[in-house]
Amino acid sequence: MARPRLRVIAGTAGGRRLTAPAGTTARPTTDRVKESLFAALGDDRLRAASLLDLYAGSGALAIEALSRGAAGALLVERDPDAVAAIERNLEATGFGDRAGVRRLDVGRFLGGAPPPAAPFTLVFLDPPYDTPAAAITAVLGQLAAPGWLAPGATVVVERGAGGDPPTFPAAWAITWERAYGDTLLSVATAGEPTA
Repeated sequence: MARPRLRVIAGTAGGRRLTAPAGTTARPTTDRVKESLFAALGDDRLRAASLLDLYAGSGALAIEALSRGAAGALLVERDPDAVAAIERNLEATGFGDRAGVRRLDVGRFLGGAPPPAAPFTLVFLDPPYDTPAAAITAVLGQLAAPGWLAPGATVVVERGAGGDPPTFPAAWAITWERAYGDTLLSVATAGEPTA
């Protein structure tokens, strides 16, 4: 199966081609979905954002955010082929100095790493579409723990449009939700951390 063609849509690296991970399990976000998501986020939320990209895949979402003005990004992905693609894409776009990559399972990363010195203001959560809602709910719960998110942080969940939805933490508000074919995007504003 041919690898999907990826590109940066806008910003300082706009038009730059990206490498998709080897193998057939990758499901990169389509240009249509990316354009809609970044229009919904707006420039103010992206400008100087501190970004956490979970289930980063090719890194295309984080790289799009960096291209549009995010200050920095941490990308978490467990698949070695995907991590190799992320590293190539960061180098090709010149964002390697503004991004870090961790090759870990997302649950292990959030459960084992200390929260960052400066909490994240933007999170992309793009698990495989067959990830159970309970697993996504668990990750959202881990993010709600003290130290991970800045007050009012934006959390974006991309998942399959079918199946049961995850449960967002009670203090969070879903501010925008759209379906695009088999993709559902949910944008939430994080409330106060939970202990």
